[in-house]
Amino acid sequence: MRCHARSGITDTGACEILLIGAPNVGKSVIFNRLTGMDVSVANYAGTTVEFARGIGRIGEFEATLVDVPGTYTLSATNEAERVAIEMLSRPVDLVIAVADAVNLESSVYLVLQVLARQQPTVVVLNRIDVAAARGIAVDAAELSRLLGVAVAPTVAVTGQGFAQLHQLVAQTLRKPAPAEGSAAAGTLHTAATTETAGLWPLAEEIAQAVHTAPAVSQTARRRRVSLRRGSRRRFDSEALVRPWPGLVVAVLVLALAFGLIVGLGMGMRQLLLLPIARGYLFPLLTAAVTRAIGPGLFQNILIGEYGLLIKGIEWPFTLVLPYVLSFYLAISLLEDSGYLPRFAVLLDGLLSKIGLRGSHSISLLLGYGCAIPGILSTRAMGSRRERLIVATLISLAVPCISQTGALFALLAESSVWLVAALFGLSFLVMIIAGLITDRLLPGERSQLVFELPELLMPRPAVMLQKLLARARNYLTDGALPMVAAVGVAALLYESGLLAQIGVLLAPLVTGWLRLPQQAAVPLLLGVVRRELTVLPLLDMPLTQLQLFVGATVGLFYVPCIAVVATLGREFGVRTAIGMLLLTTGTAFLLGGAIAQIGALL
Repeated sequence: MRCHARSGITDTGACEILLIGAPNVGKSVIFNRLTGMDVSVANYAGTTVEFARGIGRIGEFEATLVDVPGTYTLSATNEAERVAIEMLSRPVDLVIAVADAVNLESSVYLVLQVLARQQPTVVVLNRIDVAAARGIAVDAAELSRLLGVAVAPTVAVTGQGFAQLHQLVAQTLRKPAPAEGSAAAGTLHTAATTETAGLWPLAEEIAQAVHTAPAVSQTARRRRVSLRRGSRRRFDSEALVRPWPGLVVAVLVLALAFGLIVGLGMGMRQLLLLPIARGYLFPLLTAAVTRAIGPGLFQNILIGEYGLLIKGIEWPFTLVLPYVLSFYLAISLLEDSGYLPRFAVLLDGLLSKIGLRGSHSISLLLGYGCAIPGILSTRAMGSRRERLIVATLISLAVPCISQTGALFALLAESSVWLVAALFGLSFLVMIIAGLITDRLLPGERSQLVFELPELLMPRPAVMLQKLLARARNYLTDGALPMVAAVGVAALLYESGLLAQIGVLLAPLVTGWLRLPQQAAVPLLLGVVRRELTVLPLLDMPLTQLQLFVGATVGLFYVPCIAVVATLGREFGVRTAIGMLLLTTGTAFLLGGAIAQIGALL
């Protein structure tokens, strides 16, 4: 082992700690609190599964913490679980297993599988505040005795219990010893080579043994009184997964989310960012460039039709960014409230018609942020068939956040109903594509495995932290590549190359799509960045029909280069090429059909 204490400024070795737990138990929050900002993300050797690694100081030790991919079990039913097993199979200095105080039985089941690996282990019993609010009390000392390892009760979002966690981790690192599991040693020592299903009765027995009569806190008591005053009985949150009233609530929630995205995004754009940019910033930049550089190619590249200093700022920062922020705010509200998993279960009946499960809607939702993490998240699915179906739907009909912002910017000011119609078309195409791929691809459908977290009031501090992190990701992964693409577009446009290619595409653009000839240029730019198929249309005098046609083509057009590369790496080159042909054909077929039918009306 290479785990030693630090002495002064001399680093005599760093400890390696694995952090393992199921999704939605606060594992990422715990990882962030233990590591701070010194975090990197990489693929596990020989796989495409990503994991995070960070450096943290715990007592006198400097530790390298590895955030193991979230898993409910170590049964190796998917690639993420196989990676988790591989990580646990090699010697490490410590394993921190995160358990959920609310769903204790399933957490203990995973912890027992971890203990069977006979690595030094500390258990974090997280979300004790949520458990207390629901009248659940867990005897952490008894749980520690039964498992034979140290247990630290925590509230990760507030930092409660982390002083004790640091102390227990440091103590275990000073005297590392394999977990014995005192009350279950005989079972645990053979579990690594036997069926893990045999651990369920033991997990149930331990969970029942450590549940104690709740001591209701004043906060919880006031909360219950408030609930009784507000309504005659506590709302049954599980009703949200039933058709009634779940479907009605889902429609209302989606409508409110849509209103928040459009209203807040449009307000930031029209009242704040565009007035500042067009009223003050752009005139200053134009005047400065005009004084410094004479008329010609270089000046046009900077402030011309596709000027890098104008469009490179206007498109990603004043047109797209407002909708990105409002979209992520709405998603964060749905995530942190615990509603999204219920929405996924509610969708299970519909998604099962196209060969998917309700839990797969999370991957589709990730695709609205960026197609790449949406596609990568399919690694946790049980079969290649399901992965291909979800990847096809994301590549074809799910716009990324930059593209979504561009579509909102293009259509919302003309008519909010155009935005609703476009996303309705997106869902319709998604359903049809799912039905077709479900019939064409052989294989069995998986069973629905999903845990429902509690409905909670989102915490403003956590929301703000998440919003800032996602905004930073947009700036690096969306805005900066868009600026670079605008620079390339400006160079090609001013050189006349785009115009020549546009002439060749004119029959398709003006004849079939019934758009102006200059709309051929965005089709070429869209190969680099999908949203660039849409943004140049903002400066063209288009009718509502032409706006909708252009938005339709932009929605279903070719995935950007990075997405194509991801598809090739995950599924092979032939699949990536097939996706390109499918998306391009769908874009022109639907866009042209709408244009031709609209012209007849």
